[in-house]
Amino acid sequence: MPVHNSEIAEMFNQLADLLEIESANQYRVRAYRTAARNISTLPQSVAEMLEQGEDLSSLPGIGKDLAGKIAEIVETGSLSQLEEQKGRIPDGLLEAMKLEGLGPKRVSILHGELGITSIEGLKKAAEKGKVRELEGFGAKTEQKILRDIERRGAGGEKRTKLSVAEEVVKPLLEYLDDSDGVKSVDVAGSYRRRQETVGDLDILVTCTKGHNIMDRFVDYEDVDRVVSKGNTRSTVFLRTGLQVDLRVIPQGSYGAALHYFTGSKAHSIPVRKMAVKKGLKINEYGVFRGKKRVAGKSEEEIYAQVDLPYIEPELRENRGEIEAARKGELPTLVDLKDIHGDLHAHTKATDGRSSLQEMAQAAKEKGYAYLAITEHSKHVTVAQGLDAQRLAQQMKEIDRLNEDLSGIVLLKGIELDILEDGSLDLPHDVLKELDLVVLAVHYKFKLSEKKQTERILRAMDNPYFTILAHPTGRMIGEREPYQVDLERLMRGAKDCGCVLELNAQPERLDLADVYCKMAKETGVRIAVSTDAHSVRELGFMRFGVWQARRGWLEAADVINTLNREELHKLLHAKK
Repeated sequence: MPVHNSEIAEMFNQLADLLEIESANQYRVRAYRTAARNISTLPQSVAEMLEQGEDLSSLPGIGKDLAGKIAEIVETGSLSQLEEQKGRIPDGLLEAMKLEGLGPKRVSILHGELGITSIEGLKKAAEKGKVRELEGFGAKTEQKILRDIERRGAGGEKRTKLSVAEEVVKPLLEYLDDSDGVKSVDVAGSYRRRQETVGDLDILVTCTKGHNIMDRFVDYEDVDRVVSKGNTRSTVFLRTGLQVDLRVIPQGSYGAALHYFTGSKAHSIPVRKMAVKKGLKINEYGVFRGKKRVAGKSEEEIYAQVDLPYIEPELRENRGEIEAARKGELPTLVDLKDIHGDLHAHTKATDGRSSLQEMAQAAKEKGYAYLAITEHSKHVTVAQGLDAQRLAQQMKEIDRLNEDLSGIVLLKGIELDILEDGSLDLPHDVLKELDLVVLAVHYKFKLSEKKQTERILRAMDNPYFTILAHPTGRMIGEREPYQVDLERLMRGAKDCGCVLELNAQPERLDLADVYCKMAKETGVRIAVSTDAHSVRELGFMRFGVWQARRGWLEAADVINTLNREELHKLLHAKK
């Protein structure tokens, strides 16, 4: 039974969380978090690497001790140190860490200050107003805790990050497809719509009559529990906790089934109502006039029956796509092939894991014309951010490397901290030498909406401000967005010619899709950037493009679809 990289990373992150609750040495905690991140971004399965006899201790941030722990997880499916640590921490604290906005530090405070050991105890303390009295919490956090407890108690659906689901789904699809008689295999639902998190997975398959696809499905080595097995539908739970439904669909109904199970319901219901007005009925088997099926083989047929053009899955959320389709105004969504470069990347000079040369070569292999190197600035001490002297040294290194490169150019940039008062972390005489400046909020997340908004707007007034990185600061399922008036920020960005980033890191995907659409409507352009810390993470661009498509963005809305000359003009227009 294979152990996925995401499972190993999750165990190391859990161990780091538990150690942090006990206020363990921060270097030790950080080592596990670094290992988790490095493992989650490896291009190859560590289980396969071990099987091939490779030395895991040579991997960045691993070493012999962690390599041994990885081997233990791969061989046994568990980590003894993690289990031992769990035994020392009340189960309720482990559950509390799953609540929105409650990381290990806050859980440690709740435990130490209020003696919280269970979700029920936390709920009672919050209802009595005791949580808001703790430093760093407040009334809003207290209410969020209560809402999340209520939601989970009501059976809230478990959601899985898109990137984790992708890692689990890909080998399953290959396994199902690698069988004589299977004609097509597709994942529908929120996964196909590329939502940032997904629930249960719906897989549709067509195959020759009499094929034993259901036997093959339930025998998959990653299946933990078979819920049901039938001739046309089976349901299993994978070891990761994901529920997967497999449906066998007749070829003549495949388009109808794909449309039906892709959803969303909010999109499908209006389409079905349009069909009713034309005397038709749409369901998962096809489009019917009376008892006669008149369409169903393809999704294009389904939409054509209600006089609509094909609507891309990422748009199917009932956010105006049906009206746009009626008027012939659907956007031509940006595609991965439209991307000519990446405008946010790190190297070993700060907290990256690849060299300048390695990042340049990897970007060139992707067909990029440019890659911006944007190390952290000095305020981010945990990442060994660059001061003016070290940045000047790196700029010289980039200039030297550019002389030897062909087909790609490295742009000189910085990911610069916006300080609490809106000033910047490095002086103007340094910034003016750069090709672009990516500004970011990395601390003081708890400022009021008014103060946070004014802080960023003051920074935008700086003539060297190019791109606002991860504009809301959220980490999906881990940290809520900081309070900021995005509508006001977008107006400010438009006025001063600034660009907003769509950060493609799978745990960020910041901007959210609805805000991408807002930016487009406001006239603010977007940079889809990976924030890559290794050559592997340059591949995260696909997650950013998927999010951009959900936000209705076209190539013209995204600045890194520009060629090198066009981008140069844009970047220097403000200076």
